[in-house]
Formats: sequence, C-alpha cells, structure tokens
Amino acid sequence: MDDQQFEPVVVSFCCNWCSYAGADAAGTAKMQYPCNVHIIRVMCSSMVHPNMVVDALNNGADGVLICGCHPGDCHYQDGNLRAEKRAEAIELMLEDFGLEPERFRLEWISASEGPRFAQVAKEMVETLRDLGPSPYRS
Repeated sequence: MDDQQFEPVVVSFCCNWCSYAGADAAGTAKMQYPCNVHIIRVMCSSMVHPNMVVDALNNGADGVLICGCHPGDCHYQDGNLRAEKRAEAIELMLEDFGLEPERFRLEWISASEGPRFAQVAKEMVETLRDLGPSPYRS
C-alpha cells in the first residue's frame, strides 16, 4: 500500500452524555472532521474495557480514541476517573504489543465542545497518517 493513499481508521468510543453530544454538535454545526473516525456510543467512558481497545486494533483500526466527560462532570460520578486508570493499563498493553502510544488517546470533551471534538479527531487522523498503518491491520 502506498503511504500517499493510506487513510487511517479510528474507532472512537464516546460517552453518551458529553462527548457523543459534542461530536453530534460538531456534525450539526457542519464542522469538518475526517470521515475515518467511526464513533461508537457508550453510556460512560469507564465502560470501555481495555480488551475493547485491543479488539479494535486487532480488527483493523489504526488507532482508538476514547472521549468522556470532564473530571467532576461524569453522570456516573467517577466513571471518567476509572476510564483514566484503564487508559494507563491500555498504554502498557500497547507497549507490550509493540504499538506506538500515539495509536491511543483519551480526551475529555463536553457536550458544548463540538469544535474541540472536531479538532481532536483531525489531530488523531493526522498523527496516524504520519505513523502509517497499524502492523495488525490486514
């Protein structure tokens, strides 16, 4: 595959209450962000088990983005703080698998931050373009 033609696939797990609404706000406001970002709505960012991230990477994703509520604003009290602890485990797993840490990102995005979601999505895709395809991509 020619690097000029490589388009990364990003799986983004977004919490229902904040970041999914932020992504929706970006779309409603017609803000441009790459179509390579595939959003999966979860009730809380803490529901994203590290195995889900590994499964996404093993099944063709070049990167995974988890977006949740800002600390202190979680609808499930401290779910996003649990997600942050899981992110540390995910980063260690990626290291064990020989994957670059930039293939995973955790961000806090509120419902009113549509422009921020669009910017994070763009940055993630640009970073992955620079890295190239995941070695686990078939």
